[in-house]
Amino acid sequence: MGANGHTEKRPAITGVYGYLPDHVLTNAELARMVDTSDTWITERTGIKERRILKGEGLGASHMAAEAVRGLLTKTGTAPAEVDLLICATTTPDFVFPSTANLIADMVGLGPIGSFDIQAACSGFIYAVSIASQFVATGQCRKVVVVGADKMSAIIDYTDRATCVIFGDGAGAVLIEPSPNGEGIFDTVIRSDGAGMIHLHQKAGGSRLPPNAETVAKRMHYVYQEGAAVYKFAIAKMAEVASEIMVRNNLRADMIRWLVPHQANRRIIEATAEKMGLPMDRVMVTIHKFGNTTAATIPLCLWDYERQLKTGDRLILAAFGGGFTWGASYLTWAYDGAAAGQKHGQRLS
Repeated sequence: MGANGHTEKRPAITGVYGYLPDHVLTNAELARMVDTSDTWITERTGIKERRILKGEGLGASHMAAEAVRGLLTKTGTAPAEVDLLICATTTPDFVFPSTANLIADMVGLGPIGSFDIQAACSGFIYAVSIASQFVATGQCRKVVVVGADKMSAIIDYTDRATCVIFGDGAGAVLIEPSPNGEGIFDTVIRSDGAGMIHLHQKAGGSRLPPNAETVAKRMHYVYQEGAAVYKFAIAKMAEVASEIMVRNNLRADMIRWLVPHQANRRIIEATAEKMGLPMDRVMVTIHKFGNTTAATIPLCLWDYERQLKTGDRLILAAFGGGFTWGASYLTWAYDGAAAGQKHGQRLS
């Protein structure tokens, strides 16, 4: 029995959908904006282009709502059936109310519980971990988890160290009791606040509220010490992925897909190598979407859905500012090719 006397149920991802803005920002365009080149960006990050959300007054909620609407339509889920919505985001529309509140209203979900998770690039794994527990205990039957970030809102396009990396996007999944025993088996989440010095946004919070000086000093943008973050990301993503494999008696040859946070092509390759996985079993979308922070993992699942088969073993792994990191082990609960074909899914 679980909490509140409920019988434990296996939570599973039963649908996935993504949303990407129409505007494509290429490396060639960035080279006209800042001192960089397609070769420089590609060699260091593996990114060729990224999507940018354009339009007056559009925030992360706009992309998230589009992803959630698509998810509900694709899975045949009525808005009234959703019990809870969790949004993982680093770029909320407002300090308050939460972006999840806005999404629930925009999609017409009614007065359900909804809240944001802020764990930077690890936010989706954190959110899935929480959603899984609501389903496992029987407290909720259908939970929507959406990762959405409008990173272009906090990127300094005069700083080539960061502006080439990030893009905008959203991805949503439906989590409900497993129809066949497949689903989410284990999650590990970790953090270390001492890593703040290497990756953060200097102003805008209660410690240093916005004022004319913070704006003039360009303190409302992402600040990153790339070398330090690179080192930590490789070590911690591989460490936590290996930990979850050991906990679940998994060997590398048993894993069908590694679904890593899309921070940098070299970080993805190094993590896969440490886990003993060839790159043909690693989901990679960074070349076309860039780093969409909390949206990278659900966008990977959406982009690769047609290749996913019932029972496929997946390891999800992420690392983000904070520092935060985490990994999940799950088995895929449905035939991705049939779902994609049935609903005419457009893969970007």
